[in-house]
Amino acid sequence: MSEALELPKEHEVDVSWLDDMGEWGIKAEPSNRGMTLADIQISSYGELPDVSDNQTGRPRGATARPEAYRVGDYGVNNVSEIWLDNAEFLYEEALQRQWSSATDVPWETIKPLPDDVEEAECLLCTFFTEVEFVAGDVPARWIGKTSADYLEPRNVLAAQVMDEARHMDVFRKRALANGGGLMRMSGSTSGFVGSIDLSRDFTEMSTRLHISGEGAVLTMFRMGELFGQNEAEKTMYRLCAQDEARHVAFGVMHLRYLGATAPERREEIEVYLDEAEGQILAGQQNPASQASETSEALAVLLGGGQQNYDEGYKQLLAIRKRQLKEYMKRVESAGFGDRFTNGRSPLPKQYASMV
Repeated sequence: MSEALELPKEHEVDVSWLDDMGEWGIKAEPSNRGMTLADIQISSYGELPDVSDNQTGRPRGATARPEAYRVGDYGVNNVSEIWLDNAEFLYEEALQRQWSSATDVPWETIKPLPDDVEEAECLLCTFFTEVEFVAGDVPARWIGKTSADYLEPRNVLAAQVMDEARHMDVFRKRALANGGGLMRMSGSTSGFVGSIDLSRDFTEMSTRLHISGEGAVLTMFRMGELFGQNEAEKTMYRLCAQDEARHVAFGVMHLRYLGATAPERREEIEVYLDEAEGQILAGQQNPASQASETSEALAVLLGGGQQNYDEGYKQLLAIRKRQLKEYMKRVESAGFGDRFTNGRSPLPKQYASMV
């Protein structure tokens, strides 16, 4: 009987692959939040290479296959170029706080608005649709450039792309939901795209996008309670703000990590911040000088109509000031706050008291 079950030699199973595997005997335990990325960063599977030579997409901890193809051109292959200490937390939060623009926004609360107010809202939504397109498109290009060994920040960036896609659709929906429509392209994103999308390095891109660009947008989303004309708009801005806060946190924590682990790059980062603050200063000196149409639309919304433009403009000044203050707090949290007191920043020294 046993002889009848023997396989011909040409059908013998080769199980030598069992000898080529990662560390054996690992048992990840879920925490009180479930099985998170942090829970599986254990033993050798949690060890990050300072420099990655993984060009094959090999999962971190898996045994290399010598004949594997080079499936990518992973130029981001140094841990300091991409890492941040809370990537796992940001990714899990992104998963748990997903929302639907179709069902989580109370669209039924939108009622007819005066033409000037509706036009202002539609112009603002057109602007935000442009901005969020850039904020999703640019990080997406860096995901495929990052070594698979640094999967946690890659996952956060992938979640950001999904967030920005949702932001694009929710602002487009609002523009089309109340008898208005998309307005003329603002044109203000051309410089935004130029300085971010042409970045030669991930940290350069992240500093410009997450710290400066998305930080300014986050402040505006948080102010949505003031210029939202109904519960649908206020909800829309509130939900977008919670997503945007994660994106900004990514930039702050990455900059903090890089500043601590690659101090030789601090001067380089200071130059990116110089550039951002030069633009901020121009906006502070003349809040309507850049994206003037968008600023005027905000003033109309804040005032509740064109007849109250002056009052709305005063509130816009307060928002611009808050944008600056929150930017400075982020830079300080990232470990570069001394630039505001040592004369490095192009911002006047009186602004240092805002930190």
